[in-house]
Amino acid sequence: MLPGYLGELQVVVEEKAREAGLDFFTVMFEILSFDQMNEVAAFGGFPARYPHWRFGMEYNRLSKSSTYGLHRIYEMVINNDPCYAYLLEGNSLVEQKMVMAHVMAHCDFFKNNLFFAGTNRKMMDEMANHRTQVSSIMDKVGVETTEWFIDACLSIENLIDVSLGPSKHLKEDKEEKYLKSGEARKEEGKAEGKRKEYMEHFLQKEDGGKKAGEAGDEPEVETPSGVLPSPSRDIMGFLLKNAPLKSWEQNILEIARDEAYYFSPQGQTKIMNEGWATYWHSKLMTEKLLDASEVVDYADRASAITAPSGPMLNPYRLGVELLRDIEERWNKGRFGKDWEECEDSSVRRVWDTGAGLGKSKIFEVRRVYNDLTFIDEFLTEEFCRENRLFTFGFNEKNRRYEVESKQFQKVKLQLLLNLTNLGSPLIEVEDANYENKGQLLLRHLHEGIDLRLDWAQDTLANIYKIWKRPALIATILSESPTLLKFDGKEHTQIVTG
Repeated sequence: MLPGYLGELQVVVEEKAREAGLDFFTVMFEILSFDQMNEVAAFGGFPARYPHWRFGMEYNRLSKSSTYGLHRIYEMVINNDPCYAYLLEGNSLVEQKMVMAHVMAHCDFFKNNLFFAGTNRKMMDEMANHRTQVSSIMDKVGVETTEWFIDACLSIENLIDVSLGPSKHLKEDKEEKYLKSGEARKEEGKAEGKRKEYMEHFLQKEDGGKKAGEAGDEPEVETPSGVLPSPSRDIMGFLLKNAPLKSWEQNILEIARDEAYYFSPQGQTKIMNEGWATYWHSKLMTEKLLDASEVVDYADRASAITAPSGPMLNPYRLGVELLRDIEERWNKGRFGKDWEECEDSSVRRVWDTGAGLGKSKIFEVRRVYNDLTFIDEFLTEEFCRENRLFTFGFNEKNRRYEVESKQFQKVKLQLLLNLTNLGSPLIEVEDANYENKGQLLLRHLHEGIDLRLDWAQDTLANIYKIWKRPALIATILSESPTLLKFDGKEHTQIVTG
């Protein structure tokens, strides 16, 4: 519950945000201390998660980082209906006002962006339910056994198909559970019982004049046992359906996979989401919410958020500057065939048709793009030059990181590579019965970057814990086709070409 003065402030901020065109679920604010904020942040923004050592480790990291002044968490907001958001105790009134405006924009993004459309909007309750389930499993099979298996599941939480999104993966899971249920079989039986006798003639005709099972029927062609009809990138989903799991193991893997899909849209829209929130807190504060006496204090806080962070990418800065660039371009008509074909730099410099479409365009962008398509569609050479974007890498000779290139195409390509599949390598399940021995064969879709051998080996070892049979991955190492294998005892590396 907010103190009275902050409750009144929330009403004002919400009113100004809605007047500006933002549309969001009800927002529930709560004030937390530094320690409480770090604890919730360690849980990924949720007040309750299942027990596991990684959350304690993350809390320890955040606490030390906060103590030594390396970071400060001003706010957190959860994609839920209603949206839950946390304010930091001790923030100044200007900071609380800015954070509230920032949160309203996040909530608008959660509600309206296409990639969040199928998200579980009751994830607060779901997380608490996961906690209860895991605690119960720990009571039955032991803490160490449970955590050992959770470790394996979490090590492959990036091996999902992000193109499915929360909506499709949940829909497919529900359909499969229904088909396996007795209720589905009952419905099928009712439908069969209602079949009219006069239809049998036509049904038999469709079956070639014979009922299924009669002599002369051609046997149905089946996929060989264990061999996939087509590759699948949802490796967690494949293991959930096909691995020989005990019921509690299946429960743990399902929890890990559900949470991975819940968080995947946030990973796909980090730049856009933070840029959108920064754009709107800036606009609302400077145009609607600030008193004259608060301007300097606000400017100090706001500049820290969008300050360049050396060689590291600041998603707040890139997101907000690119949104502002889009707004300006569409307001001035700097798009379309005439603009693209104009090669006169002096004409382009003063180009302004007075189109005034900037606001509607950024709302459209907010609705249908993710970071990958956002950068691909709207990052321009002029923007890269004005914002001094560059690529960097480690110089083995000088033993330090250095600027590699400021060329637009290389900068854009590096950004797109970093954003593709949330920055993880593309891995598919290729064969679940490799060499007819029940071995699981994965394939790395190599795009010029080799797998880290130690990470690949650790991942195979953890997949073995779930699959309970040898796991392999076909990849390319040092330009040579290679097969990595873990059989439960040792790792082997076989050059296949």
